[in-house]
Amino acid sequence: MNKTRMMILSVTIVVLLISQFVTNGLVGVVTAFSTIQESHRVPASLYANSNTLQLAVESHLLPFTQSSIHNSDIHYVSLANLTASPLLTDIFKRVENSVVQITSRVNDSGDLQIIINGNPLQGPSTRLGSGFVYDNIGHIVSNNHVVNGANTVDVTFVDGNTYTAKVIGTDPSSDLALLQIVDNFSVEKVVPLAIANSSSLQVGQQVIAIGNPFGLSDTMTTGIVSQTGRLLPNPDTHFGIPNGIQTDAAINPGNSGGPLLNMQGQVVGMNTAISSSTGEFSGIGFAIPSNAITRILPSLIQTGIYTHPWLGISGGSLTPALARSAGLAINYKGVLVSSVQVGSPADKAGLLGTQDVNPNPHVGDIIVAVDGHKVKRIDDIINYMETQKSVGQTVKLTVNRNGQFMDLTATLQPRPSSLPTPTIAPQ
Repeated sequence: MNKTRMMILSVTIVVLLISQFVTNGLVGVVTAFSTIQESHRVPASLYANSNTLQLAVESHLLPFTQSSIHNSDIHYVSLANLTASPLLTDIFKRVENSVVQITSRVNDSGDLQIIINGNPLQGPSTRLGSGFVYDNIGHIVSNNHVVNGANTVDVTFVDGNTYTAKVIGTDPSSDLALLQIVDNFSVEKVVPLAIANSSSLQVGQQVIAIGNPFGLSDTMTTGIVSQTGRLLPNPDTHFGIPNGIQTDAAINPGNSGGPLLNMQGQVVGMNTAISSSTGEFSGIGFAIPSNAITRILPSLIQTGIYTHPWLGISGGSLTPALARSAGLAINYKGVLVSSVQVGSPADKAGLLGTQDVNPNPHVGDIIVAVDGHKVKRIDDIINYMETQKSVGQTVKLTVNRNGQFMDLTATLQPRPSSLPTPTIAPQ
């Protein structure tokens, strides 16, 4: 025996083995903490003989005898538990008929393409996306970027039936679109999904994404809520989408417009974007919160549009360097106003932006509260405006201007359709 085979290495490992026997329909699972001596090396594999159970650990094979395993270390689990989660399977079966694939075709010369199995097909300007049933009269919800530029789309259910749907309402700012099936359909087949309150979501909660990634219909992935309250960038309008949900559930091209569900099978969001340098999922996906959907859709049904309240500023958190230059504590909390749109509610209220005059820029107003609610990020202001305010209402801005506190009142106006690309997310 060579020197390598004579090496003795004492290691402590956690051993999880599935034995080679089945008793009364149950599989014996051995869990043990053991100190084991390695006596030889063989190719990594897992096998058992009549006297010895052996576990491959990386490139090493570690033997131990069955007699060293005590009855207290043996636990029995159902074979079903080693395959699929009954809860996830049940949820999928309950909701799959309510999730649809959306195919839209547009007559432009852009860079739109159809993606199937991860491969783009050159030629027609076609998009594949997802959506879900909103009510039993044929309303389907999806992302605006899935149907943008199309008047009608094809909606395909899991049973293969395809219907024509008309785009009857869009809100580019929140990336939402409302469709109406115009073909005859069976009411029994069009089952709306229940929509939950997304404000109750907590980091760590398990969630489910269902959609048609890369054209692979009826695909389910799972993950957790990684964070809430994200401000999602919208390159089409340059206005952020507030209160976004971050998840590690796999979301890929084609998932857009599909539902993000909680473990009760209720909609908590709509999958809309990923953060990736390759265009494919890298562990960070985003969803529009369900509360935004329920707030905006009634207006889309009635008028086809949704009017967002607008303040007209861009800004960001106060950095320690800026705080020092303003004579404030380095951890001073507030939103530094970077710029104010001419003619905006903020402009009319007298809010002042930062003047970039070298070498000593003049720090603008620092918003510390909105209607008495403390703010420290521009996200806080945007989230509050979107969820608590509407066009025509007033908002009280408490600002710190050169060390002096004052209250300014702005009357909110309708948000313009888009703005030039800002350096900091606007509101």
